[in-house]
Amino acid sequence: MNGWSEQNNQLQKVFTFKTFADAMAFMVRASYIIEKMNHHPEWTNVYNRVEIKLCTHSASNTITDLDRKLALALDALV
Repeated sequence: MNGWSEQNNQLQKVFTFKTFADAMAFMVRASYIIEKMNHHPEWTNVYNRVEIKLCTHSASNTITDLDRKLALALDALV
């Protein structure tokens, strides 16, 4: 899981793209995986950056295997 860190019971990563359009395209592609897994991250976008925070709310807001699987799937999109 390249570039992911564990902070405050969350997996966190910032993805940086060349342009705003590239960042938005990533978010759109990611949304299909996120919806299929029914595991929705906290994420923000500012220009060419997408910051993602993952934790499992149903597991007392801790990091679970579901978070790790989603992190790997998001990495595969880049």
